[in-house]
Amino acid sequence: MDQKFDDIRPFTDAEIPAAMNRIAESSALPLLASYVCPEKPLDEVRAMLRSFKTIKDFQLGVMHHANEQIIENSITQFTYGGIEQLKTSKHYLFISNHRDIMLDASLLQNVLADTGHETSQITFGANLMTHPLVVDIGKSNKMFRVERPGGSIKEFYKSSLHLSEYIRQVITKEHESVWIAQRNGRTKDGNDQTDQGIIKMFCMSKPDEKIAALSELNIAPIAISYEWESCDILKTLELYESQYTKYTKKPGEDLNSIITGILQPKGQVHIEFCAPIQRAELSAFSRLTNNEYHKAVARLIDTRINTNYRLYPNNYIAHDLRFGNKTYSDLYTQQEYDAFKQRLDSLEKYETCDIDRLKDIFLGIYSNPVDNK
Repeated sequence: MDQKFDDIRPFTDAEIPAAMNRIAESSALPLLASYVCPEKPLDEVRAMLRSFKTIKDFQLGVMHHANEQIIENSITQFTYGGIEQLKTSKHYLFISNHRDIMLDASLLQNVLADTGHETSQITFGANLMTHPLVVDIGKSNKMFRVERPGGSIKEFYKSSLHLSEYIRQVITKEHESVWIAQRNGRTKDGNDQTDQGIIKMFCMSKPDEKIAALSELNIAPIAISYEWESCDILKTLELYESQYTKYTKKPGEDLNSIITGILQPKGQVHIEFCAPIQRAELSAFSRLTNNEYHKAVARLIDTRINTNYRLYPNNYIAHDLRFGNKTYSDLYTQQEYDAFKQRLDSLEKYETCDIDRLKDIFLGIYSNPVDNK
């Protein structure tokens, strides 16, 4: 790997032993170990960490097991489909809708590992890479740093080009896949839309060949669906604050969302691998301006994701409640309706808010995917 990417890249295998030693010595390890490896004494967990010599050792020995614990403790059924459309000999740019800070990409890694594919590198927001332990775990898990928009236009352009060059090198020269969200930050209102700026960023590292710039990245959209939306109450409150007051991110808010996403019961979760985008599909846009091209590719990805998004009874219940009808009443049971209504009514405890508006936002999170599909 080119040294110019040292500021954002994950660890190499040579850096793993030192990282494992730091994790083993961390004061937070007892808490983490009690969740990930509750059956093992702490000294045994420390010895296990120090035995890992490669990224693969850590991913299969810790991360894969951690995901299995999450599935066992907070997911009633975890499924996936469409994996047969991927070739183990190819490397992809997975562009996914983004509902949970950690789990979207983390659960994907288990599917890839369990189906004979290599795990992918994962984008990781610089806002989350603050605590040394988080950095060590993230970079040992193939996560690479992505700067959030900010600063001057010149600085943003420079960081975007740097990221574009890194992603192209990983896929075309390092022969690894990459996971990235379709937009900056999670979808909070249920509308999964690809930011055309992301497509523009991919093209920056090959500016004179817009078709080749994307076709050689082997874009493979992914649709991830949660029966119970990750952090649904937190997202509702954040959207309310953004729309009707002034939203300011609070200290520790991202960490709270990570923990809530992991622990909150999610019901069924499904990952669908959509058909990879072919060069011929991109070539159909060859006469468009660059701006129109980026927009057209973003909409193509959206079509794939929305078409393959899995709707659950909660989505149909929310739609009927929001619009005051029973259009989809044959797609859910009274028991499912009562469970959803109970969660909706839990918003009534936020007495300083306009409850009707709060509930409408909550219903939108679940009902918008019905309209989009």
